[in-house]
Amino acid sequence: MQPVIESIVLRQMASGDRLYLQLYKFIGAQPGKKVYIQSNLHGAEIAGNAVIHQLIEFLLTINDTDLTGEIWLVPVCNPMGTNERAHQFSPGRYCLYEAKDWNRIFWDYEKEADDLVAFTKSQLHIDDPKVIRQNYLTIIKQQFAKVLEKINSPVGVPYTEIFAYKLQNLSLDADYLIDLHSSTNQALDYVYYFRNREDSAKYFLLDFGILLDKYDGDAFDEAFIKPWLALEACFKELGREIKFDVEAWTLELGSGMQMNPDSVAKGVRGVKNYLVQKGVVQITDLLDYTKTYEMSFASSSNRKKYYAIAGGMIQSRIQLGSTVKAGDKLYQILSFNKEGQLPTVIDVCAQHDGLVYDVATNQAVNEGEFVLGIVS
Repeated sequence: MQPVIESIVLRQMASGDRLYLQLYKFIGAQPGKKVYIQSNLHGAEIAGNAVIHQLIEFLLTINDTDLTGEIWLVPVCNPMGTNERAHQFSPGRYCLYEAKDWNRIFWDYEKEADDLVAFTKSQLHIDDPKVIRQNYLTIIKQQFAKVLEKINSPVGVPYTEIFAYKLQNLSLDADYLIDLHSSTNQALDYVYYFRNREDSAKYFLLDFGILLDKYDGDAFDEAFIKPWLALEACFKELGREIKFDVEAWTLELGSGMQMNPDSVAKGVRGVKNYLVQKGVVQITDLLDYTKTYEMSFASSSNRKKYYAIAGGMIQSRIQLGSTVKAGDKLYQILSFNKEGQLPTVIDVCAQHDGLVYDVATNQAVNEGEFVLGIVS
């Protein structure tokens, strides 16, 4: 099966050069779900690009009759972030011109849906959730169109608004959204998921997942699914249980600035299995993957980040992936001073039980800089 390939203009630079997105659309013989997959929203988080490449290679080998619906793939979805350099390093987490995180800029209809109760009441007589979904999606699209009107106004808008619109315009009507990330530092492989989606989270075949019960605000996956979670909650308040077949995932695949083969392989395996279990791809060879997978779950509200309590060098740090108990030593800070005193070594211990899932790449820290993260 061959994809439809589209190039989408993102931005014109001062030099006259233009930045583009490239979209690969694989369209099945029969209509069905739309899956949107993107990678490299943060500049240093490159492993997802290899995942998308291998998914493209895989989809090229199947027939259109093996695909129900559509799969849209956008690798290197943020050229501005990907191309940014600081000496030999690739930061790319922020739009420096606007001082904004590239993944905190997206339009979230849930924040402006002031007619949610009225809409929900108007849909209570409809039995089919698919009809309700289409009705609500129509409203979301109508509001989203106003974003384009603002972009096209003579006064213009900041680039982050243009960029956010371009990505959301591709993904707004998707059924399943997968955003491929990595840690900016060094981290395990895991998936972020949302309320009532634990069963599907297992399809990614990763060791653990983190429930996003506490939002950072305006992230790509959040902005996509929050309107639907809010609608489900509103139905529940009015006495009806309903769950829309809408899912959003952020896969965190290893460390920043690295194409770790193991992380890439896990990403490819997990996404393939997800597509099969959701009925998007019909390949018998992939059905050997287990439909359910033993994995651990935690909540984002139970993440604890440790910051340097003094400036110095990190030594004797516990290994990534270690399980710790409260009171266990996590690391030492070798701290120098300019006060005529000898250097000191400061022990830092865990304040609670948990799993070390993220550690800083840089082991020279100023006071107040990130050292490691624990989730329980």
